[in-house]
Amino acid sequence: MRILVIADIESKALWDYFDKSMLENVDLIVSCGDLNPKYLSFLATFTKAPVIYVRGNHDAKYEMTPPDGCICIEDDIFEFHGVRLLGLGGSMRYKEGSNMFTEKEMKKRVNKMRFKLRKKDGFDILVTHAPAYQLNDGDDIPHKGFQVFRDLMDCYKPLLFVHGHVHANYGGRYKRECKYNETRVVNAYERYYIDIDDEVIAENRKKRGPKTPLIGNLFPK
Repeated sequence: MRILVIADIESKALWDYFDKSMLENVDLIVSCGDLNPKYLSFLATFTKAPVIYVRGNHDAKYEMTPPDGCICIEDDIFEFHGVRLLGLGGSMRYKEGSNMFTEKEMKKRVNKMRFKLRKKDGFDILVTHAPAYQLNDGDDIPHKGFQVFRDLMDCYKPLLFVHGHVHANYGGRYKRECKYNETRVVNAYERYYIDIDDEVIAENRKKRGPKTPLIGNLFPK
């Protein structure tokens, strides 16, 4: 499976100077937020691959103008060819506005998903806008990552975690890829291609974490 992940800045090669070959053999497009909804709609027009997305902290306009032909996976688990993708958009709250959350609020969102997580027996890919706490995040509140994302990876051991929000011009804080335990962490800034072998997915399923309890919170602390 080939996945195209995008975030934060519209790729000129995919929009201004559109080159259809850039979408060849792409099975799924995943947006990690802070992108023009018209850009996502444009991509959906020129590919048979589903375009799924979470919202970034600058995506308030999605409420009035959602991307046409695209699928929002906020607070949901989207399954594609047996691969389960969990979506949690937004950033750390640094002012009043939509798509921003405190750590407590993000944890509450995750806990509300415990029945979906149990039904799907976890997930394979975590899709967010913000990074995880101390995984290439920033020291300032707007770019601080969420601890609950690390908790999710600890509990469910997903194969992949893709996020945006950390731009290439952020210097040492920007890394395209790293690892967190057994999870591959990818920054989706602009565009990036990820190839996942079906055998790797199957092997990861064997290592998945415990099922979610039917009652109580996932991460009560």
